[in-house]
Amino acid sequence: MNAKTNQPAASSWINLLVDYGPLLVFFLAYRHFSPNGGDVGIGTAVAVTKSTVVFMVATVAALVISKWRLGKISPMLWLSSTLIIGFGALTVFLGDPTWIQIKPTVVYVLFAAILFGGLHFRRPMLRDLLQSAFDGLNDEGWLKLSRNWAWFFVFLAVLNEVLRHYFNKDNGGFATWLTIKVWGVTALSFAFTFAQLPMLMRHGMGETAEDEAETTTPHD
Repeated sequence: MNAKTNQPAASSWINLLVDYGPLLVFFLAYRHFSPNGGDVGIGTAVAVTKSTVVFMVATVAALVISKWRLGKISPMLWLSSTLIIGFGALTVFLGDPTWIQIKPTVVYVLFAAILFGGLHFRRPMLRDLLQSAFDGLNDEGWLKLSRNWAWFFVFLAVLNEVLRHYFNKDNGGFATWLTIKVWGVTALSFAFTFAQLPMLMRHGMGETAEDEAETTTPHD
C-alpha cells in the first residue's frame, strides 16, 4: 500500500477525532468529576461546569488539530465550535447545565436552516459547509444529500429537545442525557450516513476514483 492510499485513511481518522473527540472527552470528564462516576441521578452543577471547561478546551484543540493535520478548518467545524464555546461559557458562568444541553438543538437548527436555504436556491450548501468532496458525486447527488441531512438535523433537534426535557437537571438526568447524546445519537448519525451510500453511488460517487484506477493500472 503506497503513501497516497494511506492518506485518505489517515484523514478519515483525523476527521473522526476532530468531530467526535471533544464530545467523548466531555463524557469522560463528566464521569470523572461526578460523584460515583456520573451514574444516573447523581450529576451536579459543579461536575457539569468542570466537564464543560474540559469540553471547551478539547474543542479548541480539535480546531488546532484540524488546521495542523488537515490544513483547514471547515465552516461546519467553525460554527459548531463557536456555539460550543458560547453555550459552554454560559454554562460555566451561570452554573446551569441547561445551556450546554440546549447547544446541540441550536447547532442542528442552524445547520438545517443553512441547508434548506441553499436548497431554495438549488445550491448544495453541505458541500460548502464540509469543504470537501466525494469523488465523482454530481450536483444532483449533493442536492439530495443536503436535503436528507437538512431533515435529519431537524429530527436531531426535536430528539434533543425531547431528551433534554425528559432528562433534565431537576430530575438528575443529565448523566443519562449525556450518555444518550454520546453513544445513541452518534450511532444514529453513523447509521444515517451509511444509509446515504446507495444514493451517493447512484449519483456518481466513486466513479472518478475507478476511472483513475483503470488508467493507472498496467494491462498485459
